[in-house]
Amino acid sequence: MAVLRVAGLGDGALAAAADFYARILGAARKAAAGSDHLTLVLPLADYAHRHWRGAAIAGLARELAPVRINAVAGDDEAAIAAALSWLAGAPGVTGQVLVLDGQGAGPVVNPNA
Repeated sequence: MAVLRVAGLGDGALAAAADFYARILGAARKAAAGSDHLTLVLPLADYAHRHWRGAAIAGLARELAPVRINAVAGDDEAAIAAALSWLAGAPGVTGQVLVLDGQGAGPVVNPNA
């Protein structure tokens, strides 16, 4: 699984979406080449970012199939690591954005955590 960490997106949902499409989309396509699964690690953001993020990841998943494309959003490195581990073992999951809070369900969701 390839992992692409995304940082420094513009302020506000519209600016962040524009920045993602301008700077990150090409990097994601490149990172997915030669891999069976790419997960983008996004910074936490408020609800206003939910729809553009979902559309971007779902669109990439459709475009790059059969490569699986997912994203996790969070700032808790343990939660990110657990989510990456879970996604690596979940071959049917693609086109999803998982928002992480690191506050629970780790062992329930990932029995290997």
